[in-house]
Formats: sequence, structure tokens, C-alpha cells
Amino acid sequence: MDSKTKFIFVTGGVLSSLGKGISAASIATLLKHSGLKIGILKLDPYINVDPGTMSPLEHGEVFVTKDGAETDLDLGHYERFIDSSLTKSNNFTTGQVYKTVIENERQGKYLGKTIQVVPHIVNEIKERIFLAGDKKDVLVVELGGTVGDIEGQPFLETIRQIKHELGKNRVMNIHVTLLPYIKAAGELKTKPTQHSVQELRRIGISPSMIILRSEQPVPSELKRKIAYSCDVDEDSVIEAVDAATIYSVPLNFMSQDILKPISKQLELNELKPNMDQWINLVNRIIMPSNEVKIAFVGKYLDLKESYKSLTEALIHAGANLDSRVNIKWVDSEKLEEDGSEKYLKDCDGILVAGGFGERGVEGKIEAIKYARENKIPFLGICLGMQLSIIEFGRNVLGLEDVNSVEFKSDAKNPMIYLIDEFIDNTGQKQIRTTKSPLGGTLRLGEYECETKEGSNLRAAYNEAIIFERHRHRYEANPKYRDELEKHGMIITGESNGLIEAVEIKDHPWFLGVQFHPEFTSRLQNPNPSILAFVKASMKNK
Repeated sequence: MDSKTKFIFVTGGVLSSLGKGISAASIATLLKHSGLKIGILKLDPYINVDPGTMSPLEHGEVFVTKDGAETDLDLGHYERFIDSSLTKSNNFTTGQVYKTVIENERQGKYLGKTIQVVPHIVNEIKERIFLAGDKKDVLVVELGGTVGDIEGQPFLETIRQIKHELGKNRVMNIHVTLLPYIKAAGELKTKPTQHSVQELRRIGISPSMIILRSEQPVPSELKRKIAYSCDVDEDSVIEAVDAATIYSVPLNFMSQDILKPISKQLELNELKPNMDQWINLVNRIIMPSNEVKIAFVGKYLDLKESYKSLTEALIHAGANLDSRVNIKWVDSEKLEEDGSEKYLKDCDGILVAGGFGERGVEGKIEAIKYARENKIPFLGICLGMQLSIIEFGRNVLGLEDVNSVEFKSDAKNPMIYLIDEFIDNTGQKQIRTTKSPLGGTLRLGEYECETKEGSNLRAAYNEAIIFERHRHRYEANPKYRDELEKHGMIITGESNGLIEAVEIKDHPWFLGVQFHPEFTSRLQNPNPSILAFVKASMKNK
């Protein structure tokens, strides 16, 4: 462990979905813009090994890191805020911790000892936290869930022990809590915050800062009351009111001098973050000069969190183009019932997102056909690219029974198929079949892609070789390549013989990509292909 690393632990109280991840990312952003080397870590107390096989409706989006880890969507926020690529060491779950400890026990590494939560589970958590903080000035650690959850107790005990071991000048606890407004009484209520802090103290953790989530500004006398009752300094009671955009949160924190108490406790000297570019981009999000309407065709529309990285990437592109991107959510199953014209005729661009399973696929194909025939700028991502090939095979090549083996294993023309072997991003050979378990058989993480000169892809990135992240099992079948290109669908991106991108020759702007460009988009560095798509859509207004 680096003997100089400081640790900031962010916990949450009262209820979940308070915005701990945004709070943690905002603090990390301010510290990074102050010139410090920042690390960030998410601890997930659920028992799953990773969220890879969980339904998006259960857990929101699965965010993929460049080294192929399937992680919590908060890691996406971290990357977007601090403009850094994270790895599997920046997120771990209770499942991973117990799995490692049990494997160690089976191998005799504990020399026959009785395996217990303290010390064995706690020590494994501690080791992983210290690993994530190696060579960093400050590591910001967010604990998922809510104080009081059974699953979170070993993590809280670890946090308590780290504070005890390293001292208060190297460890700071920040507690995010709810300040509810009771409409009937016309009051903000502090009791839930007081009880949440009492619960933390009961297990030996005293927060040094409290962040109050509130729908409206918090009066100074209420902040004073919370400071007294929760035993924190008045300048360490920070309000986090609902913001017009999450990217305003670091600026809201900065206006309250949040870094002053952090710097004082962790002995970081005076911190002066340079947020000029950030302020400019946030102003363009809130008050842009232009606007554009994008049809977002998907099937997980009941929980838009499942497309979090993609919706944020559109915001990034819009901010950098000084344009508001108005998303028109289009349920692909409704396109199957009612056709495309009704839902897509008033849109400047059409985006078909990824997904797993057969539901809603024919509606997505309808949307692609509409974009192709009506010359509307189109971006297809992952399954969206695969379906653009299927649509072209059916309606331009005129082939019979065109499908993906994901949906029809005995299709006469399987334009999307399952390759038995591929080399993963670590250089290892992977074997997969239709009966392989879902967890661990995807092509995951960052792969290089060669771009074709003169293509939309090359123009967007201005690079011959690009690196983007993947999360899929099925691939475009190269057997149909010559036929596709002969009729105007050009392969414009390749990775070791695998088809990574397709475009249509006689179309203003049409791009399907096998990778997920949204995973590498940041506010200050938008993804080039998504930026180019929004730009093309603006020209189509």
C-alpha cells in the first residue's frame, strides 16, 4: 500500500438512489482539476459476482471497463466525470470477495483457521481497497446501498478499521443523506439525517461531512442544526439540491467551498480547481444555441437507466456542438405494431441501441429500413449494427430467411452468427457455443479496430486504428461480405478479421458499429462516432 494515499469514503443513508455516485464523482472531479492524482472505487454489497447477468430492469446498465470487467453503472459516471479509463480493480462485489476467500480456504492458504467475517472477509476487502489506491494522492470510495443494510456491514467494518489504522488525517468519511420536504407541514425535516448518522456512529464511524440531498435550498439555520446534532463543522454541511444537469453538481459543491474542509482534514494544502472548460460545457447543456431531435429506438424503455451511458454520450455531443439533443423514446415493439412513419417522421436522426434477446427486434429492423430508405442519419450500436446487416440482406439483397442465430439457430442465411473461437483482449483463446453460460462468454472490453479510408468512421475519429469497448456474443458473418459490398453496404471497420463497422454508400450518414462507443464518451471528450452522428443529424434539420 502507498503510505501517502488519502481515502475519502462516501456512504449513503435513509434510502437508495440519493446520488452517492454523482456526489463521489463530483468530489473526485474537483480534486482532479486541482492537480491531484485521483482514484475512484465502487464497493457493491450485493452477492452477485458482477452485474453482467442481471436484468437491466433490476440493476440498470452494465458498464464495461476497458479491461472487460462488467461493472456497476456508477463506474460510467466516474469515467465521464474524471475523464479517465478505469479497470476491474475499481469495482468489486460481496460475491467476488467471498469467492476469493472460499477459494483461498480450499487451497489451504489460511492454514486451517476458522474462516470468519472478521478478520478474513474484512481483510480481503481492505486489500482490494488499498490496491485501488496504489500510487494515488486520493482514493474516493463509494459504498453502494444504505447504512443499515445487512450486506453492507462487512464493508462498514472495513471502513472503520481503515480509519483506525491510518488516522483521521488520511481518512475522511462523507455521508450523503436525504432531507425530505413535507408538503403538508411546509418544512424540511432533519430527523432522518440524524437517525442515519446515529446508525453510522453505532458501528463506530463518525462522518466528518454531511451532504444533504434536497429538492430545494437548505436554510442556514437548518444546516447549523444538523451540524450541532450530527457533530460536524458548519462548513462541512453541504447541500445537494436537484440540478438542471448532473454536470452542475461539481460546480454547486465548489460554490460551497467543499474542498476547504476536505483539504483541512486530509492536509492537502490549498486546492484551487480549474473548472473553466467544465463551466462552459455546462452552460451549453443548460442554455444551448441549437437543438436536434433524435429517435432512440430501444426495448428497455421502462427503465431508461439501462441506456445511461448512451443518453449521457448524447448530452456530451450536444454540449460540444452547442445543441440540445432532444431524445424521442421509441419502443421498438410499437414499431412492429404501427410501423415507422408514425414515430420517426419528425426526427432528425435515428439511433438503434443494443440489447439481448428477440423481443422488439423486428421493430428495430423497421426503424433501420426507414432510416435507409428516407436517407435519415443513422447510428446502430452493437445489435443495432447486426440488425442493419439483416435488414440489408432481406430488403436489398433479397435473401430468404435472413436472421441471427441468436434468434433463429437454423436460419437459412445466418448473417449474424456465433464464432466458436476468438482471441480476447488479453490475448487468450476463448471457446464459446450456444450452450456456454451467459456470464463470461461475451466479447468484452477494449479491442482495436482498423478504419477504412474515406469512411464516416475514419472521418469521425481521424485515426487509422481506434480502440473501443465491446459487450456481445454474436458476430457479423464474413461469408456475406462480398455480396453486401457489391450492393452498397461497405465494411468500414475490422478487428482481426471480425466486422466492426458497416456503412451504406449512397446515404448522407449511415453507420453501424459492433462496439459500444458510449462507454468511452466523456463530457470533456465526447465519443467521435456519436459526435459525428449528432452533427449529421443537425445538418438534416
